[in-house]
Amino acid sequence: MKPFIHELAGFDPLEAFAAVSDMPYSLLLDSADPDHPGSRYSFVVCHPIETIESKNGLITVTNWEQQTSFDGDPFALIKDRMESWVENTEHVHGLPPFQGGAAGFFGYDLGRCLEDLPSSAEDNPDMPDMAIGIYDQVLAHDHIQEKTWLITHARSESEARVKQKYVLRLFGQPINVRAHEQSDLQWEPNFEAPDYKDQICKVIDYIEGGDVFQVNLAQRFDAALPENFSPFAHYLKLREVNPAPFASYMDLGAVKISSASPEQFLRVQDGKVETRPIKGTRPAVEDPAIDRLYRNSLENSEKDKAENTMIVDLLRNDLSKVCKKKSIEATELCKLESFASVHHLVSTVKGELKSSKNALDLMRGCFPGGSVTGAPKIRAMEIIEELEPTRRGPYCGAMAYIGFDGTMDSSILIRTLVYDGNQVSLQTGGGIVADSKPDEEYQETFDKADAIFRSFQDDSNIHVEDLAESA
Repeated sequence: MKPFIHELAGFDPLEAFAAVSDMPYSLLLDSADPDHPGSRYSFVVCHPIETIESKNGLITVTNWEQQTSFDGDPFALIKDRMESWVENTEHVHGLPPFQGGAAGFFGYDLGRCLEDLPSSAEDNPDMPDMAIGIYDQVLAHDHIQEKTWLITHARSESEARVKQKYVLRLFGQPINVRAHEQSDLQWEPNFEAPDYKDQICKVIDYIEGGDVFQVNLAQRFDAALPENFSPFAHYLKLREVNPAPFASYMDLGAVKISSASPEQFLRVQDGKVETRPIKGTRPAVEDPAIDRLYRNSLENSEKDKAENTMIVDLLRNDLSKVCKKKSIEATELCKLESFASVHHLVSTVKGELKSSKNALDLMRGCFPGGSVTGAPKIRAMEIIEELEPTRRGPYCGAMAYIGFDGTMDSSILIRTLVYDGNQVSLQTGGGIVADSKPDEEYQETFDKADAIFRSFQDDSNIHVEDLAESA
C-alpha cells in the first residue's frame, strides 16, 4: 500500500471524532490548548485494519482474517506488523506528520516486558498493558493552516476512493453525543493521608540509604459513575476546563482513556529526536499577585530544578541507547511553562537516531518515561511496585502514533482518566527527593488533580482543600 491524499473543506476533527467516538479503537489525538506552541495538529483514526494488545507478556493480534496469541516483544511485533502492511514508507511533505501507521497506548506496566520487576501490587486482569491499532486512514488537521486532509493507504487509486468513501460516511454520521451532566462523584483515594505520607518517608529512607536519587510516587482516586454517564461527553467538558497540548481520547469498548496531558514524551521527525520532561509544579490561580508568587517560587526552587535535572540526565542516558554519539544535548533546562491549571518546569533534550534504529527502538529504549519513574529507573520502578498498592495501568505510560514512515510523537499519560465499566480512576503523583516534605508532596497530588475533579462538578464548587481534608 502507498498513501493517497484527499483535502477536505469545512471538516472539524472534533465533530468527525464525535461521530465515531463509541467505536472500539476510535482514537482522537487532540491539540486542545490553542495557546501552547505544541498544539498544531490533531488526528482522528478509527476502524483499524489490525489491533495488537499485550497483557502480562501475552500478545494478541486481531484482524479480519484471524486472532492469534503468543509471547514476544511487543515493540518488535508492532514494527514487523507495520512492515507487513506497507512497503512504501514514503513521507508526504507539506502535510501533518502522522500519515498512517500504529497508534494507541503503551501502559506503564508494559515495562515489565523489558525489565525483571517484583510483583506485589494488585493487577487489573481486564486492563491491557498495551492497545495499538494499525490504521490505514488518518484524518489530519493543521490548526495553523486550518486545513484538513484524509490520508489513505491503498494499493491503487480506485481502492483508495472506496476506502475514503467508507470512512467519510462514518465521520459524517449524525452526532449522538449528549451534553455532559455534571456529577458529584465520590472519589475514594487508595491511601489515607497518613499512609501516603508514610510511603513518602519510606522513599526518603531509600534515598538516604543510597538506593535511588528520586522516586515518582502516585496515589489513585476511584469513583463509581452515575447511570448512563458518557465519558466522551465529559471529555468535551474536560478539554474546556483543562485544555492540554497533548490531549487524547481512546475507546476500547469497556475501557476508555481520556487524557489532558501537558507532557510530550518522545518525538521523531526525519531521524531527529526530542523529549520534553516535566518536573516541578505549582498551581495556576486567577489572582495575578498570588499566581506570580507561585511562578516565582517554582522558577527559584533549587529542589524542583534538581528534580528536573536528574530526569534530564536519565533521559540523556536512555537516548544514548539509540542515538548517535555526541548528538544528545539539553537545549532548554528548567524552563517555566504555564498551563490551564498548573505551572511546570520543562526541559528539552534532543538527539539524532542511529541509522540502524527507528522510532520503536527509541520507545523501547526509553520506556517508561523517566519523569514518571525516578532515577535510577529500574530501582525506582521496584520501589514503586512495593509502595503503590495497585498497578498503574495506562497511567504514566504513553499515548502515541508511530507512522509507517518512521515519524512518531507521544505524550506521557498523566492528568488521565481511565474508565472501566461503571468505574473511573485518576492517578496523580510527584517526584520524591531527599529534601521532600511529605505534607507538600501530598498536597501537590491534589493540585494536579484539582481541575479534573472540578470538571465533573456542578458550578465547579469543589476545591483542592475540600478533597485534601476529606482524604
